[in-house]
Amino acid sequence: MKKSLQIGGAFVGIIVGAGFASGQEIIQYFTSYGYMGIVGALIATLGFAFVGMCIAQISSRLGTTSHKDLIYQISGKYIGFVVDYLLSFFLFGVAVIMFAGAGSTFKQMFGLPVWVGSLFMIILTILTVMMNVKSIINLIAMVTPYLLAIVMVIAVYSIATMDLSFAEQVVIAEQQSQVASNWWVAALLYVSFNIGVCFSMLTVVSGSIRNEKVAGMGGIIGGLLLGVLMLLINLSMLAKMDTIAGLDIPMLQLANEINPVVGILMSIALLGMIYNTAVGMFYSFTVRFFKPSKPSFKVAVIFIGILGFVASLVGFTELVSKVYAAMGYIGFILVASIVFAWFRGIRKPV
Repeated sequence: MKKSLQIGGAFVGIIVGAGFASGQEIIQYFTSYGYMGIVGALIATLGFAFVGMCIAQISSRLGTTSHKDLIYQISGKYIGFVVDYLLSFFLFGVAVIMFAGAGSTFKQMFGLPVWVGSLFMIILTILTVMMNVKSIINLIAMVTPYLLAIVMVIAVYSIATMDLSFAEQVVIAEQQSQVASNWWVAALLYVSFNIGVCFSMLTVVSGSIRNEKVAGMGGIIGGLLLGVLMLLINLSMLAKMDTIAGLDIPMLQLANEINPVVGILMSIALLGMIYNTAVGMFYSFTVRFFKPSKPSFKVAVIFIGILGFVASLVGFTELVSKVYAAMGYIGFILVASIVFAWFRGIRKPV
Protein backbone atom coordinates (compact mmCIF):
# COMPACT_ATOMS: atom_id res chain seq x y z
CA MET A 1 0.00 0.00 0.00
CA LYS A 2 2.90 2.35 0.75
CA LYS A 3 4.18 2.07 -2.82
CA SER A 4 0.64 2.55 -4.20
CA LEU A 5 0.25 5.73 -2.14
CA GLN A 6 3.65 6.94 -3.36
CA ILE A 7 2.59 6.46 -6.99
CA GLY A 8 -0.77 8.11 -6.31
CA GLY A 9 0.89 11.04 -4.57
CA ALA A 10 3.37 11.48 -7.42
CA PHE A 11 0.52 11.24 -9.97
CA VAL A 12 -1.33 14.07 -8.22
CA GLY A 13 1.83 16.07 -7.53
CA ILE A 14 2.88 16.10 -11.18
CA ILE A 15 -0.53 17.17 -12.50
CA VAL A 16 -1.51 19.66 -9.80
CA GLY A 17 0.76 22.46 -10.92
CA ALA A 18 0.25 26.16 -11.49
CA GLY A 19 -2.95 25.98 -13.54
CA PHE A 20 -4.73 23.36 -11.42
CA ALA A 21 -3.86 24.56 -7.91
CA SER A 22 -4.35 28.22 -8.79
CA GLY A 23 -7.90 27.56 -10.00
CA GLN A 24 -7.16 28.94 -13.47
CA GLU A 25 -7.48 25.58 -15.25
CA ILE A 26 -10.57 24.60 -13.28
CA ILE A 27 -12.37 27.79 -14.31
CA GLN A 28 -11.59 27.30 -17.99
CA TYR A 29 -12.40 23.58 -18.12
CA PHE A 30 -15.21 23.19 -15.56
CA THR A 31 -16.51 26.24 -13.66
CA SER A 32 -17.23 28.22 -16.85
CA TYR A 33 -19.80 25.55 -17.82
CA GLY A 34 -21.89 26.14 -14.68
CA TYR A 35 -23.66 23.15 -13.17
CA MET A 36 -22.59 20.85 -16.00
CA GLY A 37 -18.99 21.58 -15.08
CA ILE A 38 -19.56 19.56 -11.90
CA VAL A 39 -20.68 16.58 -14.00
CA GLY A 40 -17.64 17.15 -16.20
CA ALA A 41 -15.37 16.99 -13.13
CA LEU A 42 -16.91 13.64 -12.13
CA ILE A 43 -16.32 12.25 -15.65
CA ALA A 44 -12.73 13.52 -15.56
CA THR A 45 -12.21 11.77 -12.19
CA LEU A 46 -13.21 8.41 -13.64
CA GLY A 47 -10.99 9.06 -16.66
CA PHE A 48 -7.96 9.88 -14.52
CA ALA A 49 -8.44 6.79 -12.32
CA PHE A 50 -8.87 4.38 -15.23
CA VAL A 51 -6.16 5.72 -17.54
CA GLY A 52 -3.80 6.22 -14.60
CA MET A 53 -4.27 2.57 -13.69
CA CYS A 54 -3.60 1.50 -17.30
CA ILE A 55 -0.36 3.51 -17.54
CA ALA A 56 0.87 2.31 -14.15
CA GLN A 57 0.18 -1.36 -14.83
CA ILE A 58 1.66 -1.36 -18.33
CA SER A 59 4.76 0.55 -17.17
CA SER A 60 5.26 -1.87 -14.27
CA ARG A 61 4.84 -4.85 -16.59
CA LEU A 62 7.37 -3.50 -19.10
CA GLY A 63 9.79 -2.01 -16.57
CA THR A 64 9.94 1.32 -18.43
CA THR A 65 12.65 3.89 -17.70
CA SER A 66 11.38 6.71 -19.99
CA HIS A 67 8.26 7.55 -21.98
CA LYS A 68 10.08 6.57 -25.18
CA ASP A 69 10.19 2.92 -24.05
CA LEU A 70 6.41 2.78 -23.78
CA ILE A 71 5.28 5.06 -26.62
CA TYR A 72 6.99 3.09 -29.37
CA GLN A 73 5.56 -0.19 -28.04
CA ILE A 74 1.97 1.01 -27.79
CA SER A 75 1.88 3.30 -30.86
CA GLY A 76 4.17 1.61 -33.36
CA LYS A 77 7.23 2.98 -35.18
CA TYR A 78 5.67 5.85 -37.16
CA ILE A 79 2.86 7.09 -34.91
CA GLY A 80 5.20 6.53 -31.97
CA PHE A 81 7.81 8.83 -33.53
CA VAL A 82 5.26 11.64 -33.96
CA VAL A 83 3.76 11.23 -30.47
CA ASP A 84 7.21 10.99 -28.88
CA TYR A 85 8.41 14.31 -30.25
CA LEU A 86 5.10 16.13 -29.79
CA LEU A 87 4.96 14.95 -26.19
CA SER A 88 8.55 16.05 -25.61
CA PHE A 89 7.70 19.50 -26.99
CA PHE A 90 4.70 19.83 -24.67
CA LEU A 91 6.71 18.70 -21.65
CA PHE A 92 8.85 21.77 -22.20
CA GLY A 93 5.71 23.87 -22.74
CA VAL A 94 4.16 22.78 -19.43
CA ALA A 95 7.43 23.47 -17.59
CA VAL A 96 7.35 27.00 -19.04
CA ILE A 97 3.76 27.41 -17.80
CA MET A 98 4.94 26.47 -14.31
CA PHE A 99 7.66 29.12 -14.44
CA ALA A 100 5.10 31.71 -15.58
CA GLY A 101 2.72 30.58 -12.80
CA ALA A 102 5.44 31.16 -10.21
CA GLY A 103 5.90 34.66 -11.60
CA SER A 104 2.17 35.39 -11.32
CA THR A 105 2.07 34.04 -7.75
CA PHE A 106 4.98 36.25 -6.64
CA LYS A 107 3.35 39.26 -8.27
CA GLN A 108 -0.13 38.74 -6.80
CA MET A 109 1.07 37.78 -3.33
CA PHE A 110 4.20 39.87 -2.82
CA GLY A 111 3.92 42.61 -5.46
CA LEU A 112 7.22 41.58 -7.09
CA PRO A 113 7.89 41.71 -10.84
CA VAL A 114 6.80 38.58 -12.70
CA TRP A 115 10.33 37.74 -13.84
CA VAL A 116 11.56 37.48 -10.21
CA GLY A 117 9.19 34.60 -9.40
CA SER A 118 9.91 32.88 -12.70
CA LEU A 119 13.67 33.11 -12.21
CA PHE A 120 13.40 31.81 -8.63
CA MET A 121 11.42 28.74 -9.76
CA ILE A 122 13.77 28.04 -12.68
CA ILE A 123 16.87 28.10 -10.46
CA LEU A 124 15.18 25.81 -7.91
CA THR A 125 14.07 23.44 -10.68
CA ILE A 126 17.53 23.29 -12.26
CA LEU A 127 19.15 22.45 -8.93
CA THR A 128 16.60 19.70 -8.22
CA VAL A 129 16.78 18.11 -11.67
CA MET A 130 20.49 17.59 -11.13
CA MET A 131 19.60 15.19 -8.24
CA ASN A 132 18.76 11.49 -8.65
CA VAL A 133 15.29 10.39 -9.76
CA LYS A 134 14.30 8.72 -6.45
CA SER A 135 14.85 11.97 -4.57
CA ILE A 136 12.72 13.79 -7.15
CA ILE A 137 9.83 11.30 -6.77
CA ASN A 138 9.86 11.63 -2.97
CA LEU A 139 9.81 15.43 -3.14
CA ILE A 140 6.91 15.42 -5.60
CA ALA A 141 4.75 13.11 -3.45
CA MET A 142 5.31 15.06 -0.20
CA VAL A 143 3.42 18.26 -1.08
CA THR A 144 0.09 16.62 -2.08
CA PRO A 145 -1.46 16.13 1.43
CA TYR A 146 -0.60 19.71 2.38
CA LEU A 147 -2.37 21.13 -0.68
CA LEU A 148 -5.43 18.93 -0.12
CA ALA A 149 -5.84 20.28 3.43
CA ILE A 150 -5.55 23.93 2.32
CA VAL A 151 -8.01 23.47 -0.56
CA MET A 152 -10.59 21.87 1.77
CA VAL A 153 -10.41 24.87 4.13
CA ILE A 154 -10.85 27.32 1.22
CA ALA A 155 -13.79 25.33 -0.23
CA VAL A 156 -15.68 25.29 3.09
CA TYR A 157 -15.05 29.02 3.60
CA SER A 158 -16.11 29.95 0.05
CA ILE A 159 -19.43 28.11 0.23
CA ALA A 160 -20.18 29.35 3.78
CA THR A 161 -19.56 33.03 2.91
CA MET A 162 -20.84 33.32 -0.68
CA ASP A 163 -22.64 36.62 -1.33
CA LEU A 164 -24.78 35.48 -4.26
CA SER A 165 -26.81 32.33 -4.86
CA PHE A 166 -25.33 29.53 -6.97
CA ALA A 167 -27.81 30.40 -9.72
CA GLU A 168 -26.47 33.98 -9.85
CA GLN A 169 -22.85 32.80 -9.69
CA VAL A 170 -23.43 30.41 -12.58
CA VAL A 171 -24.47 33.32 -14.79
CA ILE A 172 -21.13 35.02 -14.10
CA ALA A 173 -19.22 31.74 -14.50
CA GLU A 174 -20.67 31.04 -17.93
CA GLN A 175 -19.28 34.37 -19.16
CA GLN A 176 -15.70 33.25 -18.46
CA SER A 177 -13.31 31.86 -21.08
CA GLN A 178 -14.13 28.28 -22.16
CA VAL A 179 -11.77 25.83 -23.86
CA ALA A 180 -14.48 24.02 -25.88
CA SER A 181 -18.05 24.56 -27.03
CA ASN A 182 -19.35 21.63 -24.93
CA TRP A 183 -18.75 20.77 -21.26
CA TRP A 184 -18.13 17.07 -21.96
CA VAL A 185 -15.52 17.88 -24.62
CA ALA A 186 -13.79 20.14 -22.09
CA ALA A 187 -13.81 17.32 -19.50
CA LEU A 188 -12.29 14.83 -21.97
CA LEU A 189 -9.71 17.41 -23.09
CA TYR A 190 -8.77 17.97 -19.47
CA VAL A 191 -8.09 14.28 -18.94
CA SER A 192 -6.19 13.89 -22.21
CA PHE A 193 -3.85 16.86 -21.79
CA ASN A 194 -3.12 16.02 -18.15
CA ILE A 195 -2.36 12.42 -19.08
CA GLY A 196 0.10 13.90 -21.57
CA VAL A 197 1.53 16.02 -18.74
CA CYS A 198 2.00 13.16 -16.27
CA PHE A 199 2.67 10.32 -18.73
CA SER A 200 6.46 10.62 -18.88
CA MET A 201 7.06 10.80 -15.13
CA LEU A 202 4.36 8.23 -14.32
CA THR A 203 6.01 5.69 -16.64
CA VAL A 204 9.32 6.19 -14.82
CA VAL A 205 7.75 5.95 -11.33
CA SER A 206 5.59 2.91 -12.15
CA GLY A 207 8.30 1.22 -14.20
CA SER A 208 10.36 0.82 -11.02
CA ILE A 209 7.52 -1.15 -9.32
CA ARG A 210 7.63 -4.87 -10.10
CA ASN A 211 4.08 -5.64 -8.86
CA GLU A 212 1.63 -4.38 -11.48
CA LYS A 213 -1.37 -4.66 -9.12
CA VAL A 214 0.36 -2.35 -6.64
CA ALA A 215 1.24 0.03 -9.47
CA GLY A 216 -2.32 -0.04 -10.84
CA MET A 217 -3.80 0.73 -7.42
CA GLY A 218 -1.47 3.74 -7.25
CA GLY A 219 -2.93 5.00 -10.54
CA ILE A 220 -6.48 4.60 -9.21
CA ILE A 221 -5.68 6.35 -5.92
CA GLY A 222 -4.06 9.25 -7.79
CA GLY A 223 -7.07 9.62 -10.10
CA LEU A 224 -9.54 9.68 -7.20
CA LEU A 225 -7.46 12.23 -5.27
CA LEU A 226 -7.36 14.43 -8.36
CA GLY A 227 -11.15 14.16 -8.55
CA VAL A 228 -11.58 15.31 -4.95
CA LEU A 229 -9.32 18.31 -5.59
CA MET A 230 -11.10 19.18 -8.85
CA LEU A 231 -14.52 19.15 -7.22
CA LEU A 232 -13.40 21.17 -4.19
CA ILE A 233 -11.69 23.83 -6.28
CA ASN A 234 -14.60 23.93 -8.75
CA LEU A 235 -17.11 24.52 -5.93
CA SER A 236 -14.82 27.19 -4.43
CA MET A 237 -14.62 29.01 -7.77
CA LEU A 238 -18.37 28.73 -8.38
CA ALA A 239 -19.25 30.06 -4.92
CA LYS A 240 -17.03 33.14 -5.29
CA MET A 241 -17.12 33.81 -9.03
CA ASP A 242 -18.26 37.39 -8.43
CA THR A 243 -14.99 38.22 -6.65
CA ILE A 244 -12.40 36.11 -8.50
CA ALA A 245 -13.42 36.50 -12.17
CA GLY A 246 -10.48 37.70 -14.27
CA LEU A 247 -7.75 36.96 -11.71
CA ASP A 248 -4.66 34.93 -12.66
CA ILE A 249 -4.51 33.12 -9.30
CA PRO A 250 -8.13 33.00 -7.98
CA MET A 251 -7.43 30.45 -5.21
CA LEU A 252 -4.87 32.80 -3.72
CA GLN A 253 -7.49 35.58 -3.60
CA LEU A 254 -9.89 33.30 -1.71
CA ALA A 255 -7.17 32.29 0.74
CA ASN A 256 -6.38 35.94 1.46
CA GLU A 257 -10.06 36.63 2.11
CA ILE A 258 -10.00 34.11 4.96
CA ASN A 259 -6.84 35.49 6.54
CA PRO A 260 -3.45 36.80 5.34
CA VAL A 261 -1.81 33.84 7.10
CA VAL A 262 -3.94 31.42 5.07
CA GLY A 263 -2.91 33.40 1.99
CA ILE A 264 0.73 32.83 2.82
CA LEU A 265 0.09 29.11 3.42
CA MET A 266 -1.72 28.89 0.08
CA SER A 267 1.17 30.66 -1.63
CA ILE A 268 3.56 28.08 -0.18
CA ALA A 269 1.27 25.24 -1.30
CA LEU A 270 0.87 26.73 -4.76
CA LEU A 271 4.59 27.28 -5.20
CA GLY A 272 5.16 23.72 -3.96
CA MET A 273 2.82 22.29 -6.60
CA ILE A 274 4.31 24.51 -9.30
CA TYR A 275 7.72 23.24 -8.23
CA ASN A 276 6.51 19.62 -8.37
CA THR A 277 5.19 19.89 -11.90
CA ALA A 278 8.08 22.01 -13.14
CA VAL A 279 10.59 19.43 -11.88
CA GLY A 280 8.62 16.50 -13.30
CA MET A 281 8.24 18.10 -16.74
CA PHE A 282 11.74 19.53 -16.89
CA TYR A 283 13.35 16.25 -15.84
CA SER A 284 11.22 14.16 -18.25
CA PHE A 285 12.02 16.50 -21.15
CA THR A 286 15.76 16.59 -20.49
CA VAL A 287 16.25 12.84 -19.95
CA ARG A 288 14.47 12.19 -23.24
CA PHE A 289 17.47 13.70 -25.07
CA PHE A 290 20.34 13.56 -22.56
CA LYS A 291 21.42 10.77 -20.20
CA PRO A 292 21.68 11.95 -16.55
CA SER A 293 25.00 10.11 -16.18
CA LYS A 294 26.65 12.16 -18.95
CA PRO A 295 28.42 15.50 -18.30
CA SER A 296 26.32 17.06 -21.08
CA PHE A 297 23.17 16.58 -18.94
CA LYS A 298 23.94 19.41 -16.51
CA VAL A 299 24.94 21.77 -19.34
CA ALA A 300 21.68 20.95 -21.14
CA VAL A 301 19.64 21.55 -17.96
CA ILE A 302 21.07 25.06 -17.58
CA PHE A 303 20.64 25.93 -21.27
CA ILE A 304 17.04 24.66 -21.39
CA GLY A 305 16.34 26.54 -18.16
CA ILE A 306 17.42 29.82 -19.80
CA LEU A 307 15.12 29.12 -22.77
CA GLY A 308 12.28 28.36 -20.34
CA PHE A 309 12.78 31.68 -18.55
CA VAL A 310 12.53 33.66 -21.79
CA ALA A 311 9.42 31.74 -22.91
CA SER A 312 7.71 32.19 -19.51
CA LEU A 313 7.54 35.97 -20.01
CA VAL A 314 4.65 35.48 -22.49
CA GLY A 315 2.16 35.37 -19.57
CA PHE A 316 0.54 32.72 -17.42
CA THR A 317 -3.14 32.85 -18.44
CA GLU A 318 -2.29 33.09 -22.14
CA LEU A 319 0.01 30.06 -21.92
CA VAL A 320 -2.59 27.97 -20.04
CA SER A 321 -5.30 28.59 -22.62
CA LYS A 322 -3.13 28.00 -25.72
CA VAL A 323 -0.65 25.26 -24.81
CA TYR A 324 -3.03 23.12 -22.75
CA ALA A 325 -5.83 23.16 -25.32
CA ALA A 326 -3.46 22.04 -28.10
CA MET A 327 -1.97 19.33 -25.90
CA GLY A 328 -5.45 18.07 -25.06
CA TYR A 329 -6.26 17.14 -28.65
CA ILE A 330 -2.90 15.42 -29.13
CA GLY A 331 -3.39 13.65 -25.81
CA PHE A 332 -6.43 11.83 -27.24
CA ILE A 333 -4.07 9.80 -29.44
CA LEU A 334 -1.93 8.91 -26.43
CA VAL A 335 -4.91 7.96 -24.24
CA ALA A 336 -6.44 5.80 -27.00
CA SER A 337 -3.12 3.98 -27.50
CA ILE A 338 -2.70 3.38 -23.76
CA VAL A 339 -6.22 2.00 -23.26
CA PHE A 340 -5.97 -0.22 -26.35
CA ALA A 341 -2.61 -1.60 -25.20
CA TRP A 342 -4.02 -2.30 -21.73
CA PHE A 343 -7.04 -4.21 -23.10
CA ARG A 344 -4.89 -6.38 -25.36
CA GLY A 345 -2.52 -7.12 -22.46
CA ILE A 346 0.72 -5.84 -23.99
CA ARG A 347 3.86 -7.61 -22.78
CA LYS A 348 7.60 -6.99 -23.06
CA PRO A 349 8.97 -8.54 -26.28
CA VAL A 350 10.96 -11.73 -25.63
